[in-house]
Amino acid sequence: MRSLFLSSSRLFFLLPAILVCCLFCHAARAGNARATAFTTSSTCVNDTIFFSITMPAGIDSVKWYFGDPLSADKDSSKNRYPYHVYQNNGTYNDTLITWRNGVADTTIQPITIVSPVIFTLGPQNITLCEGATMTLNAPVIPGATYLWQNGSTGSSILVDTSATYKVKINGCYIPDSVNVFYTPVPKIDLGKDLILCTGENIQLDATAQNCTYMWSTGNTEPTQEVTTSGTYKVTVFPKGCAAINAQVTITFTGPPYPFSLGPDTLLCPGESITLAPNIPEATAWTWSTGSHSPSVTVNYQTNLWALVEINHICSVVDTIFINYNRLRKLNLGNDTSICKGNFLVLTADFGNGVYRWQDGSDQATYYVTKPGYYYVHAQIGRCESMDTIHVNFDDTLRVNLGPDTLLCKNEVYILRPTGAGGGIYKWQDSTSIPLYTVTQPGLYSIMAYNSCGKTADSVIVKYHDCACALYFPTAFTPNGDGKNDYFRPIYRCPIYQYTMSIYNRWGERIFFTTDPQIGWAGRVNGNPVDIGTYVWIVDYKEVNTQLPVHKTGMVTAIY
Repeated sequence: MRSLFLSSSRLFFLLPAILVCCLFCHAARAGNARATAFTTSSTCVNDTIFFSITMPAGIDSVKWYFGDPLSADKDSSKNRYPYHVYQNNGTYNDTLITWRNGVADTTIQPITIVSPVIFTLGPQNITLCEGATMTLNAPVIPGATYLWQNGSTGSSILVDTSATYKVKINGCYIPDSVNVFYTPVPKIDLGKDLILCTGENIQLDATAQNCTYMWSTGNTEPTQEVTTSGTYKVTVFPKGCAAINAQVTITFTGPPYPFSLGPDTLLCPGESITLAPNIPEATAWTWSTGSHSPSVTVNYQTNLWALVEINHICSVVDTIFINYNRLRKLNLGNDTSICKGNFLVLTADFGNGVYRWQDGSDQATYYVTKPGYYYVHAQIGRCESMDTIHVNFDDTLRVNLGPDTLLCKNEVYILRPTGAGGGIYKWQDSTSIPLYTVTQPGLYSIMAYNSCGKTADSVIVKYHDCACALYFPTAFTPNGDGKNDYFRPIYRCPIYQYTMSIYNRWGERIFFTTDPQIGWAGRVNGNPVDIGTYVWIVDYKEVNTQLPVHKTGMVTAIY
């Protein structure tokens, strides 16, 4: 029974251990309360995975451990927003240690790295009719998690808006996406049946967005000229929508009746025009403005037509174009100064008109080669405008090479001096070329001469190891064997505003995406492309520098 009791001395020695244990448990609980959660951009094997702290406020410094000892020195990072590439499938324990006011907080989150599911969501481009919906289905995998681009988490998604549809399965994007476009439902109205006088003609217009046409006459254009009696039918085929039919009956009868609204006209600023044709035999009026009176007043640009019924027998029709305010107020710019030896181009070009400069020349543009006052008078129809500018010459010359520049290793940089006014160049190595190619770090300077004098400028060029370069393969094999089937960039840093377009040798765009993780599968409209070389164009911005990057290149499809 004595084994069930402790002496007071033994209890005394155990109290510190118990106290330490309790303090440790309290510290662990407190640490868990402060746990700093983080998220990952992907779970794909051999993909660049970006890590982001959910609530970074108050953090002084961080240390990451990616649980991937095979990656050697890349298994840890002190960056707040690091990245890592796991080269093998499996579950890894990612550890984040954060310091706030000198106090460390450790968070461990497992991440399961998987291979992307190879699956085709559907055709690359789908066009639907306005208001229509469809369902895109991802492969059903027991226990898998799904995340679509709009936050939906089912294995399928209801398509109801224009967007690029893509899905993550278990946190890894499948290498396929679908671009969905919508066609607005057109309203086709050929107008009411008409009885026209003999000799009249009219044009029927069925123009609508994203449509093709078939008239009963065999015409496939959006408009149809009518000169003979008959019922004219058109079937309009909006892409993605049901066909729309419309028809109108045009009858020609009665004697010819001459009718004209007059020639096309031009209105000057603030003007209007009143059309009141004198037709004693008119028994009804219909204008394109909706008016039914014998006259209309217009003060804007329009194609104006009038349908006039003659003696209750037949109607005549005519159209005129009213152009408005094409000659806006002339503006040659503010008074200015230019360097001797240069010239200034003044323009007053508003199309076909009459121009008169201070020296009597009548061209729409004028080359200034000496100081003075220059003015122009322009007239189009009845509309007139004029302006004057004073031009000074000086001998100030300021060449500029731009700011100091930080480049990526192995990047070639071209120095393009501005402000030298076409003078003579002399670089730091005594060469006299207009553009200078930089391939190594250093101080680069230039002196320029012209009639304004001479000027100099310099720039410091430095190189560093860019972690944000995008690399593209020069060939891929889209044969469906699971190896090198997709063409997409390899990168190691966060980027945004990304676009990639791929063109064939005829300049037709055959692939487009705004997601760098979506690759081209070597297909056009669901069919494999031919063996050959294709041009790609990529634009993006780097998160750290905010600078735009433009890249082009070629890739060869090989089977």
